[in-house]
This record gives sequence, structure tokens and C-alpha cells, in this order.
Amino acid sequence: MSKEMEFFIFLLEQYSYARNLKADVVLKKWDEAGITNTIYNMYEMYHTEYLENAYNDIDKLLESAGSR
Repeated sequence: MSKEMEFFIFLLEQYSYARNLKADVVLKKWDEAGITNTIYNMYEMYHTEYLENAYNDIDKLLESAGSR
């Protein structure tokens, strides 16, 4: 498993916990909003900053996609 995938799974789990949602629900929201690949591809930025910053960025992506 790549380091990007490992981090993506970690981020998904942590985001889910922080938002009090199940991981499968979060992944479905991301997929429906069309942002899953964007989040995966943000590895270089997200893994070097506070997770809360990544969460806020993901929330903004969801808002701009109209999924929140």
C-alpha cells in the first residue's frame, strides 16, 4: 500500500471521527461531491499540516460542491 493511500485512509478515519460520522458515510459524501480524488491528491499538503486545516479544507470543498 502506498504512503498516499495509507494517509488517505488515516485522514478519512480521523475526519469521520472529528465530524462524528461513520467513515463509509464520509466516503460516500466525498464521492458524491466528486472530491475524493482531490483529497487523495492533496497528500503532499495535508500530511505536513495540522489535520484540522485539512478538515477545514475538505469542508470548504464540500460546500463548494453543494454537499453540505
